[in-house]
Amino acid sequence: MIPLALIAEGEEARLIGVQGGSSLRKRLADLGLNIGMDIRVIRKSPDGPMILGVKESRLALGRGMTRRVMVEITPTKMEG
Repeated sequence: MIPLALIAEGEEARLIGVQGGSSLRKRLADLGLNIGMDIRVIRKSPDGPMILGVKESRLALGRGMTRRVMVEITPTKMEG
C-alpha cells in the first residue's frame, strides 16, 4: 500500500484506502472515486494536479489529496 502521489505516469493502480477524515472520503466519493476502483495516472507534474483516468473519464486531484489516497499497483494490461 503506497500513496497515489508515488505512482508513475502511465501506471495503473487500485484504490484501497484513504488516510483522512470523512470530508475527504466524501469528496473523493463525490468525484466517483471509491475503494476497489482501478485508476490510471495520465499525467503527473511536479507542481500541478495529477490527472487520473477513472473508467471513461478524467479527474484532476491536487497533491495534498494524492498523498492521502492509498493504492496498490496493478499489472498493466497487455494489448494484442
